[in-house]
Amino acid sequence: MSLDPTPSTTRTPVPRDPDDDFTRAAATTRTHFVAERTGVALAHVGAYSFDPAITRGNVEHFLGAAQVPIGLAGPLLVNGEHAQGEFWVPMATTEGTLVASYNRGMRLLHEAGGVTTTVVKDHMQRAPAFVFASAREARDFGLWLGEHFSEVAAVAAETTSSGRLLEIEQYPAARLLYTRFNYATGDAAGQNMTGKATSHAANWIVANYPGTIERFQLEGSMATDKKASQINMLRTRGKRVIAEATIPDALLRGLMRASSRQLFDARQISQLGGFMAGVNNNGSHSANGITALFIATGQDVANVAESSTAYVYAEHRANGDYYFSITIPSLIVATYGGGTGLATQRECLEMLGCYGAGGVLKLTEIIAATVLCGELSLGAAVVAEEWVTAHDAHGRNRP
Repeated sequence: MSLDPTPSTTRTPVPRDPDDDFTRAAATTRTHFVAERTGVALAHVGAYSFDPAITRGNVEHFLGAAQVPIGLAGPLLVNGEHAQGEFWVPMATTEGTLVASYNRGMRLLHEAGGVTTTVVKDHMQRAPAFVFASAREARDFGLWLGEHFSEVAAVAAETTSSGRLLEIEQYPAARLLYTRFNYATGDAAGQNMTGKATSHAANWIVANYPGTIERFQLEGSMATDKKASQINMLRTRGKRVIAEATIPDALLRGLMRASSRQLFDARQISQLGGFMAGVNNNGSHSANGITALFIATGQDVANVAESSTAYVYAEHRANGDYYFSITIPSLIVATYGGGTGLATQRECLEMLGCYGAGGVLKLTEIIAATVLCGELSLGAAVVAEEWVTAHDAHGRNRP
């Protein structure tokens, strides 16, 4: 049905129920509203299996659900400190061949003995900037801030039961002092938690600093929320996790139809090409696996912008084995809070044994291991000249 696109001179707001806007009745009112104004009956958007009440705090003007297909890959064999054993991995995607590719990588690394995973750093930050009359006053404030760290940490802790201020990085420029307040955040991703804690701490700082702070800005953009950045790749945002494996040449030839030498040589070509193009990481497609797992498990999907940055390192060993690793320096995940408690997302986390308290480092290792499998599978498909044929066979969804 085609409607007149000419806008009305009177704005008609989306209907809402001021008493309780998270009910099926409120959602149905909005689906009827859409049908009246666009001519589209939301038969699928309006069909969902959970109580809209659980979406409070996750969405406004609840209308329905986007049903993204979930494929199952595995078993993924992980030799981690938190994730140990076999896992069946739910991946939400609309890209044909993606699940099959990751599944193939999981088979390869299962037969090679699994993926070893290590979480090496864990913190989330908020990055306020403080403004002074001169660079010298900014420097003096930085000295005071270092001397009073324990007091600032105690004040920040007043706003959270699970967050803990670990350190305050300082970056002076002109008459400003840029800072990064780094926190441990437990099983939550912690972006809102760190914002609240840092706001409280910054107000205490302004009230107690003996000098003059002209003003402060709660976020000076050095946390680079939802943007890839060099500082987070070097200093970490969220979890810094490494996944690694050593694969025998014979196994690569048998399963992937590509030798370890071919894979290593192809990586050398990719390294140079990526450098020439100015990429911000040297992985192949880490965003694919991370996005699919983020959607399935209720993560903030916009965090893929920084979470998918990665460092790949490979070695062709003297005996022909192929050592391959991926370091993800800013993986932002949670197993508590945010979208993790929604119905389907919780089920996916429970499939992985990660839902709730104590699950976040386990989920971190599972995601890193999954990414490693996808990197190897795609790399081998390119070398074996199977990349295009695989997409033609499995990735076409056309009438």
